[in-house]
Amino acid sequence: MASIPVEAFYLTPGVAGSLQQQIRTMVTQGILAGRFRPGQRMPSSRGLAEHLGVSRITVTLAYADLVSSDYLTSSGRSGYFVSDNAPRAPEFPQSAPRAEAIDFKGLTGGRFSRVLRVARPDDWDSYPYPFIYGQADPTLFDHQNWRQCALRALGKRDFAALTSDYYERDDPLLIEQLLRTILPRRGIAAREDEVLLTLGAQNALWIAATLLLGPGRKAVVENPGYPAWRSVVEAVGAEARPVHVDVFGLPVGRLSGADVVFATPSHQCPTNATMPVERRTALLQAAKREGFVIVEDDYEFEMSFLKPVAPALKSLDSDGRVIYAGSFSKSVFPGLRLGYLVGPPGFIAEARSLRAMMLKHPPGHIQRTMAYFLGLGHYDALINRMKGAFRRRRQVMGEAIATEGLVIAGQGGFGGSSFWMRAPEGVDTEELALLLRADGVLIEPGRAFFAGEGGPRNYYRLAYSSIPLPRIGEGIARIAKALR
Repeated sequence: MASIPVEAFYLTPGVAGSLQQQIRTMVTQGILAGRFRPGQRMPSSRGLAEHLGVSRITVTLAYADLVSSDYLTSSGRSGYFVSDNAPRAPEFPQSAPRAEAIDFKGLTGGRFSRVLRVARPDDWDSYPYPFIYGQADPTLFDHQNWRQCALRALGKRDFAALTSDYYERDDPLLIEQLLRTILPRRGIAAREDEVLLTLGAQNALWIAATLLLGPGRKAVVENPGYPAWRSVVEAVGAEARPVHVDVFGLPVGRLSGADVVFATPSHQCPTNATMPVERRTALLQAAKREGFVIVEDDYEFEMSFLKPVAPALKSLDSDGRVIYAGSFSKSVFPGLRLGYLVGPPGFIAEARSLRAMMLKHPPGHIQRTMAYFLGLGHYDALINRMKGAFRRRRQVMGEAIATEGLVIAGQGGFGGSSFWMRAPEGVDTEELALLLRADGVLIEPGRAFFAGEGGPRNYYRLAYSSIPLPRIGEGIARIAKALR
């Protein structure tokens, strides 16, 4: 059988992973695709190394790894061969191109794909001036300790947490950390049967809306507000009623007739307004008087570094009218997709059953890794590091905004990670964003945060969570130049 020629291998510039990993991937893909057959001889380690321009030890280690996985076999001086036991892809006849005979957009009504979203390019991190909200900064993240916690969660002692189906349950270690570490700093005392883990705050809000709303029911949403709330409410067949926020967040006087009120009292999205305790009390009194339920999204409370954050609305709730949603997306990283709901046992029991129909539970390994990260104190150290960095960036950005004469529409008094900005009348910030993108600057147009078609188009958001401190001034100057 003919040997596999070295020309079958090539390195692709920009591909993630080490050289050893890339060689392994080329071999496994060749075997699974049927290009490399059992018994075929691989190129010699010396020959492949010279062809790829890498060290011979890199190829040797890759081959040894493939032998341990039974993709290759070693025959001493004869070299390496594709194993007879290597995994093989099933052989099916090549399918003919298929036309889309059904108009699925018409069938579904397009009710999900037509939702307005905050626009940002996938390669946002390649831009020199990314004022993009919510993304993790690799220079601040605790890579080493997160890796150690993940490796610990992969160990034999945690094999059950790694591999078991929890069915409808959650990792007891992570629930314990939430009850003992996270919720008390928001003033919330809860029991195990009052907490449910979710795949991020988005999943938590969807579960809450699905349980509490339906056709004929009404939900108050903030305007401007988190775009996903409106789409979730409409997706479950309920009516989303936008209520304009003011400098203190959601007003209390326009909530009559609502079944559910969605609110971000501690850090309004996107204006950053913080609801005073007096208004929080009035909101709870209105809920009791009018009979509605409040869903509190406390998405960014950890980033309060200018002064102590106000107590969560849930902490003031004496009769179980507040459903509390939290997340680790802003404090750890968004790709973690780990959040939680806190509510009365009856609500959580229903939410747990609904979650089981969709996904059963978040991955056990992620839950256990997060539990160790919290329990060993790494989470609090990360939060302190982020607060210090965000405080410095906020100060520099505020000074640059003032110097360039830009207008802040909302900045909040507790911290956070962004400024809510207003451009002059007549400026469409979606067009402004495209103009700036060509100059290496990314901003977030504000159109998606407003309900209806006639909302203002001259608002935008500038975040400082991901942009390096030395680039803030120049980035703000480029925005001001584009506006001029």
